[in-house]
Amino acid sequence: MFKKQRPILSGLLIVLILIAGSCKSKFEKLKASNDNAKKYQAAIAYYNKKDYNKALELFETLVQRYRGQAQAEDLYYYYAYTNYRLKDYTSASYHFKQFADTYPSSARAEECNFMSAYCYYLDSPVYSLDQENTHKAIDKLQLFINLYPKSERVAEASKLIQNLRDKLERKAYENARLYLTIGDYQAAVIDFGNVLRDYPDTKYAEEMEYLTIKAQYEYAYHSSELKKEDRFNTAINFEKQFADKYPTSKYLKDAVSLKQDSEDGIARAKRALAEYANEDKYRHRFDKKDTVTGQPPSEKINTNQKIPAQ
Repeated sequence: MFKKQRPILSGLLIVLILIAGSCKSKFEKLKASNDNAKKYQAAIAYYNKKDYNKALELFETLVQRYRGQAQAEDLYYYYAYTNYRLKDYTSASYHFKQFADTYPSSARAEECNFMSAYCYYLDSPVYSLDQENTHKAIDKLQLFINLYPKSERVAEASKLIQNLRDKLERKAYENARLYLTIGDYQAAVIDFGNVLRDYPDTKYAEEMEYLTIKAQYEYAYHSSELKKEDRFNTAINFEKQFADKYPTSKYLKDAVSLKQDSEDGIARAKRALAEYANEDKYRHRFDKKDTVTGQPPSEKINTNQKIPAQ
């Protein structure tokens, strides 16, 4: 029975292949034709059907041919959005900007300027990666706000900028924590300070100020005895500032413990330095070269000397 059905199945397969080939060849013929009007209509139809790949192929063949013509503005607008729909945000941003520059009087110029900046926003990577595009996106969105301060899109642009700054803040915070994790305590103290300076309203402020105490304590603990007192005192000062600023902090108990440990560290360092000083004195007593060459000579009796008369 299967052998009887095999010719039928093979025939159906051939028909399907022919149909598929016919559809493909129809699109290829359209793409290669000189009927720009037909290609234009087909490109719009493909776009509306969300077949963006075919729409893009047709738009790319039409952009140059319609340059300077009445339909050019609409065509280029669709072309920019087709790149956007395909998530090619680098190309889309470029073409949106080109549209706004080419048609500055267009009712769509503001929209395309915004979309150009928004594509940079969409191209901003996760916080753990390089943030060059994040900085560019902030600049582009701020430029849009400056160009169109009364635009309804200003609120959205401002919100997007804040999202990007939150990402940069998170990266800075994580970098500072990483220094603490790998044991580069001095760099951690410096980086926590930089983050708090650059992002004074950061949501990580309380935690980072506590971690600054911890990093400074570890920095002091791993220092030479001569430098411990000064560095532990810095940790103590950090704790005092923290306690004043966050009297109900969940980190306060640990902060106070670090302060006490720092005070104990100062006391130990002073004892150690005193012991070293005593050891040095004791060592110098025996290491000092003896300038005496021998016992003082005994007085010799002069046998020739007369004994005085009694």
